[in-house]
Amino acid sequence: MIRAVADKLTPSDIGGDPPAVELRDVVKKYRTVEAVDSLSFVVKRGSVTALLGGNGAGKTTTIAMLLGLVTPTAGTVRVLGADMARERGRVAHRINFESPYMDMPMRLTVRQNLTVYARLYGVRDPRQRIGAVSETLQIAELLERPTGKLSAGQKTRVGLAKAFLNAPEVLLLDEPTASLDPDTADWVRARLQDYAQARGATILLASHNMAEVERIADRVLMLQAGRLIEDASPRALIRKFGRGTLEDVFLDIVRGNAPTDTRHQNG
Repeated sequence: MIRAVADKLTPSDIGGDPPAVELRDVVKKYRTVEAVDSLSFVVKRGSVTALLGGNGAGKTTTIAMLLGLVTPTAGTVRVLGADMARERGRVAHRINFESPYMDMPMRLTVRQNLTVYARLYGVRDPRQRIGAVSETLQIAELLERPTGKLSAGQKTRVGLAKAFLNAPEVLLLDEPTASLDPDTADWVRARLQDYAQARGATILLASHNMAEVERIADRVLMLQAGRLIEDASPRALIRKFGRGTLEDVFLDIVRGNAPTDTRHQNG
């Protein structure tokens, strides 16, 4: 039986354990396409890191390898010290993933869906945990509704509830506020920040919302054609490129307008 994680990490846990995420010389090829090319980076515990890049930059493939769903062609992907190609089961109960593009079974109620996931995650008291998470994310009134009848904002909150069930130490997010109105998106970002601070958790998110990244991320990893080309805080990148916002920096990079001497050389 997979055990549930404790509710909160101690400072010694954060300081003494292996990095939350570590990629070393990672390559992923799909036949003739090299989706990830010699990618290396380390993410420390308790940080919020944004994985950015245009379409086809390698973000989704990188997240899939971090989840152990895709095996790298070469190199090593570690999460909480475990090689995800060979030891995924050792840390699966300590990580989670959320994306608005992945639907839960529509005919099941929210409670039924969360109960299934709580059991899959090895949560010791699913009913109590679902109740606590539902209160935090304000979905208690949705628990008996069919999941397919929810609005986009409600589905996002339920998805976060699913992701929080096992109190993950590492939370991977793919466009967490996509298709949400500004008020709901702001609410979701606040809940993510609250969770990261209260849990001492590490968050790695892929996003196309540059204002969102500026607000919540400590660090930006910018990918292009599967390679890491920039690695700095949002403010540092804005200063480096002489722009007013991170969105301006992003557009310079994806359009090929960035000066070549500003580019970070991966590896």
